[in-house]
Amino acid sequence: MTTDYTKVFQDSDAVEKYETITYAPDSYASQINERQQDYLRTLVRREFGPLAPVQHDFACGTGRAIRTLHGLVREAHGYDTSAEMMAKAAEVGSRANWHQVAADGPVPHPEPAGFPAIVTMFRLLLNVDETVRDRALAFAARALPTADSGILVVENHGNAGSVRHLRARKHKGERWFAELSHEEVATLLDRHGFVIVERRGFSMITPSLHGNPVARAADAAMRRMPGSDAYAVNVLYTARRVHA
Repeated sequence: MTTDYTKVFQDSDAVEKYETITYAPDSYASQINERQQDYLRTLVRREFGPLAPVQHDFACGTGRAIRTLHGLVREAHGYDTSAEMMAKAAEVGSRANWHQVAADGPVPHPEPAGFPAIVTMFRLLLNVDETVRDRALAFAARALPTADSGILVVENHGNAGSVRHLRARKHKGERWFAELSHEEVATLLDRHGFVIVERRGFSMITPSLHGNPVARAADAAMRRMPGSDAYAVNVLYTARRVHA
């Protein structure tokens, strides 16, 4: 994660706002989280069956992805640069072993917890620069050294092929408005030996439209259409290690 991220989330008020306001009930973020939870729990059951995997959640924040998989993993490990975020994660009931990692420097080592494993990375790619993205994916490659080791699930919450891109010119140069295309994500993953095996979208609209009931109804209808994942704002990619 970037130094800015680490500094921001050393502030307990910022951590509290992230957990209780950004993810307030019925907020845009919380509704996407609910959809992702349904998808991820089905994915883990389908992929691993009765053999519960270990979870390595990189940039774990307040442990939302860890709580998503409670009861389906044999143990969970959360990694973050912010001790305050991990303290909040434990406070709100995320059950994991917590590991504070440096903001830069050598690639962190995952805890030696065995296989199979699932590595999760949520709300990370757009919040950091390319160097940190590569460092995160190098961590995932260490945690998943072979195709049989398990799966990686990565979130892109600003797909460049979605309606969100219509605001890109207006916000050009503003760090918060970073976006990535499906092709850019695939290239990043390939650079670290991963290939995307599944892609799923979770919202066709932006947060500014979330309060509009017509837009929300249209969102629900569009998400059911074949091929809509390509144009979703928020996307999860499931990937598997295929080469060193």
